[in-house]
Amino acid sequence: MTDQSHSPPRSSTSTATGVFALLTAKPGVTREQVMAVMPAEIRATVQLYLDGKIREWYARDDGRGAIFLLNATDVAEASSIMDSLPLARENILDHVYIPVGPLTPLRLLLAGQSTKQ
Repeated sequence: MTDQSHSPPRSSTSTATGVFALLTAKPGVTREQVMAVMPAEIRATVQLYLDGKIREWYARDDGRGAIFLLNATDVAEASSIMDSLPLARENILDHVYIPVGPLTPLRLLLAGQSTKQ
């Protein structure tokens, strides 16, 4: 259900502050199948948002799914969150996870600066 083959390897020194979850319907899944589960999916997704598990959510402009930015520090945690949703339990969606964190090259801008302001 969760395709982690497209996710970068994680190290124990990860600085991930969130994980993008890209959701698309599995091949062969019809719109009717998705829509039959959608009321329960919406309620569960709103609850995850209210619980602070989902930071942001978007519909893909091409209509092929959704993208969530999860408050998770690794793919395992993000997968656990997404697996709790009705569409995942019905095995209707494919997920791709992308851990994200601070843009660390920005530290170069601060290199050599005094701590005094």
